[in-house]
Order: sequence, then structure tokens, then C-alpha cells
Amino acid sequence: MCNLYRMTKGKDEVAKWFEAIEELGGANFGEEVYPGYPGAVVAEGRVRQMSWGFPLVMKGKQGQPLKPKPVNNTRTDKLDSFFWRYSFEERRCLIPVTAWAEAQGKKGSMTRTWLSLPDNELFACAGVWRTSDEWGDCYSMVMTDSGGAAAEVHSRMPVILSRADYTQWTDGTPDEARALCRAWGGELSIDRTDQPWAGGAAAQKTLL
Repeated sequence: MCNLYRMTKGKDEVAKWFEAIEELGGANFGEEVYPGYPGAVVAEGRVRQMSWGFPLVMKGKQGQPLKPKPVNNTRTDKLDSFFWRYSFEERRCLIPVTAWAEAQGKKGSMTRTWLSLPDNELFACAGVWRTSDEWGDCYSMVMTDSGGAAAEVHSRMPVILSRADYTQWTDGTPDEARALCRAWGGELSIDRTDQPWAGGAAAQKTLL
């Protein structure tokens, strides 16, 4: 599961890396991206700003509408569900990432553990996107069962794409894209920190 990631590169660098058109104008992003906040996404050949998380409409006990929750992670075994199906089939995107974080430790004193690709300052995680009434364009990160070193940190991890697989993910058939939904087989760098996890936007998490 991923509820916090870093993206430390500027929009011009992202556009060059992904051979995409940069259309963000004067948009600025924080280096750490949290659910419900804006992030940079490569969709339809363009670097675009979207909100991280599909809105999940909530109702209170009396039926009153509540503030939507951002569903920021998409399980690979749920891609055919109504919530994700059409986005997976029709609107897949690339999420530029420099590292992602997982919570480790005892409840109440969890700390951030950062995972990244060694010798890669930027890489892509698989994503899906859509346009919502609540937040405009929004995206979610596709998650799969962890493998290798990542399994020591959490049972799930983002679907990481090699450069050679970018087009297959964004433009391939659903079956071709689904074939990429597997644990990363290459090396990973793990940085266990004493930085508290709890508090602030990092505490949010929603996965369907």
C-alpha cells in the first residue's frame, strides 16, 4: 500500500524523461505527495496535474452527504470491479515517482520507510485516471503483491514499470496491461528512517 510518495523532479525534467508534452504552466508541487493532494501524471502523452485519489462518496448515519474520501490505491485483483473497470480499460497513466513510503513499527510509533530504485532518480508507477465531479481529473496508483526486498516492508507495493513497458501500459489492450501487474523484479533501495508516520496527510489511506 502506498499513501505517500516523493516526486522531487521539476515538470520540465518529467516531460523530458517521459518524452511528453509539458502543459502544467506555472503549477508547483510539493516534493511529498499525499492522498487528496495534487500530483504530476503523464496521461495521453502530456504531463498533467491531477488529484491523487478517486473520490469515494460517503454518507452519514442520517443519510447526509459527507466529504468524499480519496481512494488512492487500486488493487490488481479489483481492476475488473465497477469502481475501476472503465478507467483501467480506457484511461491508464504513468505516475512519476522518486521514492515511495511505507509505515513500519508498532502502532502509535510507526516510522517512514522509503523505497526506491537504485541508480534511478525517477521512475514510473502504473496508474489509472478519470474525471470526477468532485475534484476534476484524478488518479490512483495500481498496487500488487510485494516481492523481493519490498516484501520485508509491506505485503503490497506499487506496480513499477520499466521504460520499455510504458507504451504497453498506456496504450496496450487490458490483457497486455494486466500482464505488467506484477512485483518489481529488479533491485530496490530501502531507507528506514526515524521520521514519524502518524499525523498529517500521511495518515490517510484508502484502497479498493
